[in-house]
Amino acid sequence: MQNSYAVSKGSRRSIPKKRKIPWYQVCLNLLFVIVVILIMLPLVLVLSVSFSDEKSIFVNGYAFIPEKLSLMAYSYMWQDRFSILHAYGVTIMATVIGSAIGLLMTAMYAYPISRRDFPLRNVFSFYVFITILFGGGLVPWYLVYTNLLNVKDSILALILPGLLMNGFNILVMRTFFQGIPSSLMESATIDGAGEFRVWWQIVMPLSLPVLATIGLFNTLAYWNDWFNSMIFISDAKWFSLQYVMQKTLMDIQFLSQQSGTGNASALLATTPTETMRMAMAIIGVGPIVLAYPFFQRYLVKGLTIGAVKG
Repeated sequence: MQNSYAVSKGSRRSIPKKRKIPWYQVCLNLLFVIVVILIMLPLVLVLSVSFSDEKSIFVNGYAFIPEKLSLMAYSYMWQDRFSILHAYGVTIMATVIGSAIGLLMTAMYAYPISRRDFPLRNVFSFYVFITILFGGGLVPWYLVYTNLLNVKDSILALILPGLLMNGFNILVMRTFFQGIPSSLMESATIDGAGEFRVWWQIVMPLSLPVLATIGLFNTLAYWNDWFNSMIFISDAKWFSLQYVMQKTLMDIQFLSQQSGTGNASALLATTPTETMRMAMAIIGVGPIVLAYPFFQRYLVKGLTIGAVKG
């Protein structure tokens, strides 16, 4: 009996006490919660307005809870569903191909200039740095892609101009590569591996955080791009999703400016202008919002490691 009591008493003593959370950590967590709420509020407001009635928006303004639910904006967009779905396909194709090729080219450029035994590393690094500070101008940029590369009215017009490689992304990836221990690469070289095999089988698997970070940057750049469609595309079958949305907004703005005329006024009166703008924003941002959580942990790790190690 005494032994069992001693065992139970000892077991009670072995239970660790709960550690108190420091007050500054509690304040920091509360601050992050408030920041997340402030970031989410505009998205919630846009979603709420897209499901609101147009007349209630004009009378009472925006509200987080719709006073009167309405699917009029989405029904108007459903009438143009084929062009929107086609634009979705074009944007997804340009985003996937451009992000993959851009990520591969960025890694292939960043790896040599991260090696201290590469004699021209300073020259190529300076070239990348110059492209961040200076540009050739809009007219030479347009002439190179239209007259020299002839990418007009093709999928290449949505991939090549200005989005495939970025100097900032190259420098971030170079900094990450410099943090990989050189002993690993030296060991592989001694075992007979060439530079390409070292880069592909050793450096790249260890660089998943920075690859996911740069891949997310490329994906956002391609998905949100509408300027290349406006400049290089005149055939409607190659319009990107963002340009279709931008074109619709411009048409609505044109109708608003011509509201004095009879036909434009009648058409504008039956078109849910405000709610349709919000519905287009929801349709355009939806896939990126759903994909972002899968990149988040790699994004944070890649940015912190690439920024600290030099």
